[in-house]
Amino acid sequence: MTTSVDDLTCREFVELVTDYLEEALEPAERRRFDEHLVDCLGCTAYLAQMRETIRLTGRLREEDVDGEAMAPLLNAFRYWKQARSRPPTASLLEPDL
Repeated sequence: MTTSVDDLTCREFVELVTDYLEEALEPAERRRFDEHLVDCLGCTAYLAQMRETIRLTGRLREEDVDGEAMAPLLNAFRYWKQARSRPPTASLLEPDL
């Protein structure tokens, strides 16, 4: 398989899945996304899992989340990108002290 600068990586694919599912990708990004799906069985499976998760859970509203769970979830998402680039020093699910 030949790769080019325009090829989408699996990491980029994962970052774009939400926009793809919401039909919010620009045409050029949509093309790169679709082309990646043709050759990557892992990302094809990941997309299928995301679609199934959405189908099974439906829409989760803020008021559906238990109050005690809200702070740890917000904390985990707040530091999500940082956690990908370096190991966390504390559990992401523990509330800030």
